Amino acid sequence: MSTPTLSSPSPSQPAATAARSVNWVVNASVLWSRRRMLFYTTLFAFLAGIAIAFAIPKRYQSSARIMPPDQQGSSAMLLAALTSRSSGLGGLGSLAGGLLGGHTTTALFVDLLHSGTVSGHLIDRFHLQQVYHKRYVTDTAKRLAKQTEVSDDKKSGVITITVEDTDPVRARDLAQGYLDELNNLVTRTSTSSAHQERIFIEKRLQTVKEDLEQAQLQLSEFSSTHSTIDIKEQTRGSVDAAAKVQGQLLAEQAELDSLRQIYGDSNVRVREIEAVIAALRHDLDRMNGSSAPLSPVTGDSQSTMSQEDLSPPLRQLPRLAVPFADLYRNVRVQETVFELLTQQYEMARIEEAKDIPVVSVIDAPGIPEKRSFPPRLLVALGFAAFGFAATAAWLLLNSRWSAVSPEDSRKRFVQEVAANVHQGIHGLLRLNGRPQ
Repeated sequence: MSTPTLSSPSPSQPAATAARSVNWVVNASVLWSRRRMLFYTTLFAFLAGIAIAFAIPKRYQSSARIMPPDQQGSSAMLLAALTSRSSGLGGLGSLAGGLLGGHTTTALFVDLLHSGTVSGHLIDRFHLQQVYHKRYVTDTAKRLAKQTEVSDDKKSGVITITVEDTDPVRARDLAQGYLDELNNLVTRTSTSSAHQERIFIEKRLQTVKEDLEQAQLQLSEFSSTHSTIDIKEQTRGSVDAAAKVQGQLLAEQAELDSLRQIYGDSNVRVREIEAVIAALRHDLDRMNGSSAPLSPVTGDSQSTMSQEDLSPPLRQLPRLAVPFADLYRNVRVQETVFELLTQQYEMARIEEAKDIPVVSVIDAPGIPEKRSFPPRLLVALGFAAFGFAATAAWLLLNSRWSAVSPEDSRKRFVQEVAANVHQGIHGLLRLNGRPQ
């Protein structure tokens, strides 16, 4: 078995390491020799960064966290498919995701918060065109979208709305405005079955109400015209009254017969009883009435009854019973339908309120106490680091440039180009400054 031979390091590796060490020492010495310049430049950059950081307008962030209801019904999936911003199979993808049990409502709410309807209402509500100094609504909506961040937790489905603005109160109001507009939009675009049922019952209830009023009006007109209030009670009362009159008539007739046999026809008492009998017969004829068919009576037309009658004649009661029963039955039917529809309407309203996905606010937006931007210390340190790095680079480049031999062709070429550029700029300045 042969023993593997170890390769000896090449002589160029130590030389390269030594060269890098020498370059590092030279660079460090150059920077150390100009340490005062580096210090003052870095200090000036730090102070400039502080001034710029204080000059940048403050920004505040207000956040709200909401928990949408986890609805997997067909209405939520349909609404998600209709409001999807993606084209092609995007709506079908959202619908399939709902069928597979994903957080359809969360994705739907996030999409609604990014909709143009919500941003347009916020722009009009808070006059953001004047606040952002934008001429067009489209540019204002883009600015609002940049200052708004809507994120959702994939596991819990909690949505976080963060709005940034230069005014802390307006930041809070904008975050709350997103919640209000989301609630209004969800309520307005609800297409649940309970919502459709409520609309149908509401229209049907209005129709039944009109039919009930018309049926009641017809019954009242018929009752007023023919003095029919309660046919059964009126028939019983008319029969009793006619029986009493008939009994009185028979009694008076018997007394008349006896008086005629005693006193004759010319006696005063006989004549009085004859007058009473005539009045009773008249009343009985009026109670019995005529059996002629009913004539249509409208308004002030002539009726089959006199205005003194409080009840229709006995012979007309069978004729009045049928139309009265039809009208009364129609009123009762319409009243029953109206009562049932009223109950169903109230139940549909309750079910609709249950089906509407109301936003559940976990953390309401508040007025921020601290600014979110700019980070002044980081800005100042960034300027200081940039000033230090730029100054160090310039010192090292200047040192390398000075170390190049003046006879080097590359240095002479760069100097020549710099001289030509300087002359050109100087000539342009003199040409612009020449009087016309």
